[in-house]
Amino acid sequence: MLPHYSLLLLLCVVRLHSPSSALPFEQRGFWDFAMDSMDSGGMMMMMRDEEGSGVDEFQPPDMPTCPFGCHCQLRVVQCSDLGLTEVPKNIPQDTKFLDLQNNRIMELKEDDFKGLTHLYGLSLRNNLISKVHSRTFAPLKHMQKLYFSKNLLTTIPKNLPASLIELRIHENRIKKVAAGAFAGLGTMNCIEMGANPIHNSGFEPGAFKGLKLNYLRISEAKLTGVPKDLPDSLHELHLDHNEIQAIELEDLSRYKNLYRLGLGYNHIRHIENGSMSFLPRLRELHLDNNRLTRVPKGLPDMKYLQVVYLHSNNIDQVGVDDFCPRGFGMKRAFYNGISLFANPVKYWEVQPAAFRCVSNRLSIQFGNYKK
Repeated sequence: MLPHYSLLLLLCVVRLHSPSSALPFEQRGFWDFAMDSMDSGGMMMMMRDEEGSGVDEFQPPDMPTCPFGCHCQLRVVQCSDLGLTEVPKNIPQDTKFLDLQNNRIMELKEDDFKGLTHLYGLSLRNNLISKVHSRTFAPLKHMQKLYFSKNLLTTIPKNLPASLIELRIHENRIKKVAAGAFAGLGTMNCIEMGANPIHNSGFEPGAFKGLKLNYLRISEAKLTGVPKDLPDSLHELHLDHNEIQAIELEDLSRYKNLYRLGLGYNHIRHIENGSMSFLPRLRELHLDNNRLTRVPKGLPDMKYLQVVYLHSNNIDQVGVDDFCPRGFGMKRAFYNGISLFANPVKYWEVQPAAFRCVSNRLSIQFGNYKK
């Protein structure tokens, strides 16, 4: 019997000393773009680095410091909703994503982000920032996304990182965009700057010089017309919720690459004939909640136009050729959405042929007009 007990004890000891195969706890990112920059290979490499290698080879991990009250995990530092009045110290230098939203930070100083050369995304949303040092962003050589909305800025911060791709700076107090405000930002793709009290005169000549934007939103501002000299590379332009009165012939002449144009919730009464001819690639046009009395001229010539929002205007008639070209095969894509509800037009008087280039009848919205 004794040899059997000895063998069993030996097996138990060997099992106790075998290395653990359990993987460490994995926390998911809390920003949508946090996981975009880290592919599955990078994640697995990090997980392998953190795996135990056996009792005999165990070494305490070299844990970087984390600012008091913040949460640091997988190069993500979350310091939101802490009542902070300044950028915290001791942020790990390998941080890729820094969340400082929903605090009470009033100023960004020169050395606030010193050493954070790996930072990819920074959220400063919903603070009280009104002052930014001209060298605040100097260390951020690889930052691509900056969320600066809901602060007290009156101008575009100077010397933004040249690597920046996305800037969201809406809901501030910006009244002026100086010439060269975005100088050196050749890789910038998206700017969201709506809900700022800026007039047309607030854009100095050359304000957008050098930019190759795909997306620009200047909604909920004080614009009375389409701003001049916006980047001609634009695919999407959103000017909704402004005070634009009319679209003149030259207003859209430089935006031949537009796919989507948003002009809803303005005061537009008149669109000059020929204005739409400058938009040969347009797919989607928003002109809802304006003061139009007729369907804009030129829509039949727009070969790729598929969606037109014209609801909540004063349109009282629809002609047989207002939407569709007369020649067969001239339109490359059928409409899949035309909204005309909340207009005084009598839909029963509209000839069915007016919608001969619409994909199906459910794509047309009429009715619900109240005086």
